[in-house]
Amino acid sequence: MSHAPAGSAAHEPSEEDQATPVRAATAVTFERAATRLGGRTIWRDVSFSVARGEFVAVLGPNGAGKSTLIKAVLGLLPVAPGSALVLGEPPGAANARIGYLPQRRNFDAGTRIRGIDLVRLGLDGMRWGIPLPGLPRRRREAKQVAEVLELVGAAAYARQPIGELSGGEQQRLLIAQALVRRPELLLLDEPLDSLDLPNQASIASLVRRICQQEQVAVLLVAHDINPILSYLDRVIYLAGGNAIEGRPHEVISSETLSRLYGAPIEVLHASDGRLVVVGQPEAPFVHGDRHGPA
Repeated sequence: MSHAPAGSAAHEPSEEDQATPVRAATAVTFERAATRLGGRTIWRDVSFSVARGEFVAVLGPNGAGKSTLIKAVLGLLPVAPGSALVLGEPPGAANARIGYLPQRRNFDAGTRIRGIDLVRLGLDGMRWGIPLPGLPRRRREAKQVAEVLELVGAAAYARQPIGELSGGEQQRLLIAQALVRRPELLLLDEPLDSLDLPNQASIASLVRRICQQEQVAVLLVAHDINPILSYLDRVIYLAGGNAIEGRPHEVISSETLSRLYGAPIEVLHASDGRLVVVGQPEAPFVHGDRHGPA
């Protein structure tokens, strides 16, 4: 604990100090949490934490409650019984400090909005009226947009219509939109869906770099761990109404998944380093090659 020097007056926090939120060392903490949807318990007794600068994947079969977990973090679904803290506050209270990318949106080829304008919506999409150029706030926001476009590597094509860009380019711009307010926590719900394997790896590398450079905590919902495996710090695996969290190779093992599913599951290690999960109940598709031959 620090103290003011003897004989000096204690520092009185200014209004600016009081308005600045304390940056929590742990971004998300769930303790024996449960949530219900439509009268049905989706998962229960779920405990995990995500620290600042950590890249954590949320895995599990369809219907396991991966997107439900993201909604609970945002305070859109209650957590009860159990407890949860997000950036040091109850879920929903700190949403202004969270960047959120929902499940992938498809842009029609004829969509004319430019990438830079899409990113700017992350700053002022809730405001009314036409923005007036030249105001100090507008100049400051233009700088923020330019910085985040450089961060995600999208500056070269940001002024092109979004409908003319590739899936990977569009996804970089959507991540930029979620980052433009410089959040402390980034929630990405299936950002790799519908991307080819090189683009999946490229986006995963981008997210890893954002974690390291910006010290942003990231929760990423994924179907397939293989394109992101080498970039992750930990995983949260949901199945059968429960969850296990830990380092990827600790969680995605035959013993751990068999215990989670309550049935024999085998995790195979391919020669190229990929993980393949097989067994009953129906093998989770999340670890297969979604773009290779059946």
